[in-house]
Amino acid sequence: MLASAKNDAPAPAAAQPSQPEQLGQSGQLSQPGPPPGHASAPGANRPASIGERLDLRDIHLPAAPGFWPPAPGWWLLFALLLAFALWLGRFGWGRYRQWRRRQRILGELDRLQARELRGPTLVAAVSALLKRVALSRYPRAEVAVLTGDAWVAFLDRSGGDGCFAQGAGRVLAEGAYAPEIADIDAQALLAVARDWLRRNS
Repeated sequence: MLASAKNDAPAPAAAQPSQPEQLGQSGQLSQPGPPPGHASAPGANRPASIGERLDLRDIHLPAAPGFWPPAPGWWLLFALLLAFALWLGRFGWGRYRQWRRRQRILGELDRLQARELRGPTLVAAVSALLKRVALSRYPRAEVAVLTGDAWVAFLDRSGGDGCFAQGAGRVLAEGAYAPEIADIDAQALLAVARDWLRRNS
């Protein structure tokens, strides 16, 4: 009886798959989906980018260099400009002094002309002015002893271009010692002297 009762007892029902694991049409288990009516967040299914996976950070550019201190190239440029400015100032000052000296010497010649000197007096005054300028420009030992023909020859070599030995300046060789000079062109002598002074002052 007991054996018969055991055989007559209904067999237990087969285990049903749970709700999360539903059988698909192919007989394999499928992953549970979101419950009906539930919307997924935007970008939830977007794959991670390379930057997000590597944890890369933004590139920050270095700050612009300041004005001070300047680069070595600027220091070199400043030094060159300073040296050029010093040279230019020295050159300009030298030219200015030369111009002032020339104007002073020519002014003395103008005063001689204004005095309307004649004869040996004019010749002596012009010769003395030329000798003083020559002594300041050329070696004293070379100029101080020059007189007569040697003096006018020196004046021609130093800028006279023959106007002293062969021109109006010839009177400087002997006129200062002659008591009377009958034929002397004062204006021509002053013009020759002015030209020499411009070249040597």
